[in-house]
Amino acid sequence: MGNLEKNNYGLVGKNIAYSFSEGYFAQKFKTLGLHGHSYKNFDLSRIEDFQELVAHTENLKGLNVTIPYKEAVIPYLHSLDKKAKKIGAVNTIRFTKKGLKGYNTDCYGFKKAIRPFLKKHHKKALILGTGGASKAVAFVFDALDIPFKFVSRMPSANQIGYHELAEETMKKYTVLVNCTPLGTYPKIEEKPALPYHLITEKHLLFDLIYNPEKTAFLQEGEKQGAAISNGLRMLELQAEKAWEIWNS
Repeated sequence: MGNLEKNNYGLVGKNIAYSFSEGYFAQKFKTLGLHGHSYKNFDLSRIEDFQELVAHTENLKGLNVTIPYKEAVIPYLHSLDKKAKKIGAVNTIRFTKKGLKGYNTDCYGFKKAIRPFLKKHHKKALILGTGGASKAVAFVFDALDIPFKFVSRMPSANQIGYHELAEETMKKYTVLVNCTPLGTYPKIEEKPALPYHLITEKHLLFDLIYNPEKTAFLQEGEKQGAAISNGLRMLELQAEKAWEIWNS
C-alpha cells in the first residue's frame, strides 16, 4: 500500500468511515509534533482479509479493532494480554518481536468514564447487546461488584430478551448500557427496544455510541429524568491507553 509513513497505525472494522479514531489520532500526532506518523481506517468486508492487511502494510506499529471484529480477530493473534484473555475481546493490537499481541482498552475506558455517574442506588445493570464491547462492560461491572444481565434479541442461557423487561426488572436494574450499534449515525432514529416509560430519575443510561452526541436511546432516558452519558469520554480514554501500549 502506498502513501504510508514510517509509523503507521490504524483501525480495523467494517463500515467505519465515520470512525472517531482517525481524526483523534491525526490531531494527536499534530499536537505532539509527530511527523512521519499516520492513522488510517482499514475497512475489511471480512476478517479473513486481516492477515493480508498485516502482511502488506508497511511500517505498521499498532492497530485498533472495532465492530464487528473484536472477537473474530483473536485467532489471528500470537498472544493475549491477561485482561483481553479474560474478557474474550480485543480492541488494541501491539506489534512485538514475538508477533501480534491483543489487548483490551475498552474496559479501562468504560470504567473511568462511567464511574463519576454511579450513585448508591445504581446497584444492578442491564447490558444491551452481546458483542465484543459488551464483554468489556461486563468485566468492569464484575470489578465494581455490580450484578448485571445481558439483554439480547436472541437470548441464550443466562441472558434475557427485550420482551422480558417488565416493571420489576426495570426497577431493580437502574444502570442501562447500550453496547449495540443501534442509533449510530446515519440511522439515528434507531434505539434498543426497551420499555422507556419505565425509566425514572433513578436510572443511568450509558451509550457506547458517540455519533450522534445524543442518541435516541439517551434522548428517551433524558425525557424520563435519567442521568445520561455517551461514549465519547470512554473512547478518548481507551485511545490514550492504546497509545500507551503501542509505545511501551
